[in-house]
Amino acid sequence: GTAISLNSVEVSIPPDRNRKIGEVQWPSRMPPNPEKEFAVTEVAKIASERQAFDWFRKNRNSKRQVLIFVHGFNNTYADAVFRFAQIVHDSGTDAAPILFTWPSRGRVFDYLYDKESANYSRRALEDLILQAAKSPDVDDVTILAHSMGSWLAAEA
Repeated sequence: GTAISLNSVEVSIPPDRNRKIGEVQWPSRMPPNPEKEFAVTEVAKIASERQAFDWFRKNRNSKRQVLIFVHGFNNTYADAVFRFAQIVHDSGTDAAPILFTWPSRGRVFDYLYDKESANYSRRALEDLILQAAKSPDVDDVTILAHSMGSWLAAEA
């Protein structure tokens, strides 16, 4: 689509004793087993700016930090959601996690498609970064980007 869509996604991560740190334990069947596999437990549409600010206030730390993750080439939405959840959990960060996804086709042979999709998404990422940086509720913005997401972040 041409419009930005905002969602709050809650992910359940298995206890550390049941998983390999640094890896995503993908569900083998539906519904997933939260004791052994990553699982999405809730998805809620954020329909207004007020809801976005309410989410941030609920999830911010005392330093008012935001961590924006931009996924890379050949990543589906699910890949990005679970990988970012894993990164946030395993790093122990308490910054408010914001995932910026762009429409990757998620196939290894579609590099050019992904490059164009990343380029198309540049303005949306730029707007997100500017909104976070200008917000009186945010004191620190960190951008973590991977692969083609790094190119996109540099362009934005």
